[in-house]
Amino acid sequence: MGSIVAENRKSLMLFSGRGFPELAEEIGQVLGVAPTPADSYEFANGEIFVRFKDSVRGSDAFVVQSMTEGVNRWVMETLIMIDALKRGSAKRITVVLPFYPYSRQDKKHRGREPISARLVADLLKTAGANRILTVDLHTAQIQGFFDGPVDHLFAMDILAEHVQKKYAGRPMTVVAPDSGRVRVAERWTDRLGGCPLAFIHKTRDPLKPNQVVANRVVGEVEGRVCLIVDDMIDTGGTITKAADILWDEGAADVIVASTHALLSDPATERLKNSRISELVVTNTLPLPAEKRLDKITVLSIAPLLARAIREVFDDGSVTTLFGGLS
Repeated sequence: MGSIVAENRKSLMLFSGRGFPELAEEIGQVLGVAPTPADSYEFANGEIFVRFKDSVRGSDAFVVQSMTEGVNRWVMETLIMIDALKRGSAKRITVVLPFYPYSRQDKKHRGREPISARLVADLLKTAGANRILTVDLHTAQIQGFFDGPVDHLFAMDILAEHVQKKYAGRPMTVVAPDSGRVRVAERWTDRLGGCPLAFIHKTRDPLKPNQVVANRVVGEVEGRVCLIVDDMIDTGGTITKAADILWDEGAADVIVASTHALLSDPATERLKNSRISELVVTNTLPLPAEKRLDKITVLSIAPLLARAIREVFDDGSVTTLFGGLS
């Protein structure tokens, strides 16, 4: 006999970083696959060590890491996990980043600035990642930074379903918090049946991060429920100032839908004292108990991620999850 014929079997293995292991556990429950156990710790000087306890040879590996507070630590841990899988002979490595780090640094505004979103993509590729799966990138162009497949998921359906059920029968206007979010807001108006669109005209000082000067609202908002949509909420300055303007323009109510709840200080205090009645977010990032205000509603992104992981593993179509939206 001149050859050995082996049955070509595929094995899906799930790996969790320490940034938000609860999300990986939830994804695993939907898939029916438990995250692979690992020894992960730091040496006294801060160096990270990762070793997986089970063999990963020939596996289709999915590394789930939420880039929460202390983002540089989790970026480094992800790179080390990828390297461990590559050296353990994993067949394919897909990095599942519910929140893509450094996504706001996607272009140069002035000379001598980095494009850090591209740098992150280069690091992942160099470490050994074959594919990236992420949710609601700050700008779609980031997909082109990675030299390989990027599956870009959208949380809009999850958020919109909640909004439709809770505010059914009330006149609504979708509001973009700035001109850069207008395209996203247009998708929301289509999803909500063609309701009016408005946007906040604002200015931002490039020398002062997280400081916004909101000017005026353009669109029909008087007597309507105003739904502000954004991809992320960091310090909360943009949406709380936008809410004040909408109320001043006669809005009947102001709610916010956002995928990523970074909620860096002083976001919690700002939201608590704001005129926003409800903030709807997903759990792409963990929300500590001290930041869980009564007005914050957290929806799970795990079923969507699990379905996308299954499609990738089965060589199916991730695009079909969104009716062809890309």
